[in-house]
Amino acid sequence: MNHRHTYVAIMAGGIGSRFWPASRTGRPKQFLDILGVGKSLIRLTFERFLKLTTADRIYVVTNGQYRDLVKEHLPEISDNQILCEPSRNNTAPCVAYTSFKLHQIDPEANFVVAPSDHIILDEAAFVGYLEKALAFTAREDALVTLGIQPTRPDTGYGYIKFEQEQIDGVHRVRQFTEKPQLDKARAFVAGGDYLWNAGIFVWRASSILDAFHRHAREIYDILAPGRDEYNTAGEQAFIDAHYPRTPSISIDYAIMEKAANVYTIPSSFGWSDLGTWASLHAESEKDAHGNVINGNPVLAFDTADCLVRTPAGKLVVLKDLHDFIVVDEGDVLLIFPKSKEQEIKQVTQQIERELGDRFL
Repeated sequence: MNHRHTYVAIMAGGIGSRFWPASRTGRPKQFLDILGVGKSLIRLTFERFLKLTTADRIYVVTNGQYRDLVKEHLPEISDNQILCEPSRNNTAPCVAYTSFKLHQIDPEANFVVAPSDHIILDEAAFVGYLEKALAFTAREDALVTLGIQPTRPDTGYGYIKFEQEQIDGVHRVRQFTEKPQLDKARAFVAGGDYLWNAGIFVWRASSILDAFHRHAREIYDILAPGRDEYNTAGEQAFIDAHYPRTPSISIDYAIMEKAANVYTIPSSFGWSDLGTWASLHAESEKDAHGNVINGNPVLAFDTADCLVRTPAGKLVVLKDLHDFIVVDEGDVLLIFPKSKEQEIKQVTQQIERELGDRFL
């Protein structure tokens, strides 16, 4: 495949609040070695995309406060490859900003948009699906999303209903359903014509900009006047002045649910969005008792199905603990039932009310 017009945009502006207390506002999870492999999630993502295109064509969209962290973790990329948002306005504005910038660089730009913090176990298969999607969008005016074959009726994901007819493995999308109730999720999985929405998109810059012009005109009209500023010394000043005025909305709601030229590729490449401690436990290698232990030394007695993350060199002794999250970050110790981890966000909100943002 000709990679001359292939680009990648890695979205890395989130806080990762569900991985508190490891993930903090000052150093969110994409910059952490969450998997215990000696590399941060954003570094793993970057290296994965080097199998698709060259380092000079990989861009990172992040919050302005993380510019230096991006440069620390990805020293191969230039300042112009780091797009700094002055405000957190969800994914639609950041995709529009990226699209205007890449279109100014290369009117034939064909690019992948992907999160910085997902697990991909089969990288060769992943790159193969992206190659297929890029080949399709290079010749068609199409917006493509990689759909994951569902393995369970999970209510935390969006679902994509697709048509059985296909062109080279690419199917037209009939509808999106965001986070359905359990009974609906069960029916979707049983029906066989629904996929999980992984939030990994492929399109030409010209195609997605046309979609913004048609379906999210407010975002388009705010960012389009910066055409002469993108990729110049004036870009950041323009973005700082105008980007905060864009509505806070996801690309799914702003574009994908409205556009008629949306397609999907049913995919299987060992994917996890790694959204919570429980998902990390599910995806990690476990000991004979179902524990995932990232720390040394840790002595666990009659302890099972736990995730333990503790500082190296700190002795930790656990007894009679079952299905718990134990995360020791020095200034914060979290001991929480894994089955109730969705309540952690409420806990952090209470901490902010009572103690300010010192521990967040």
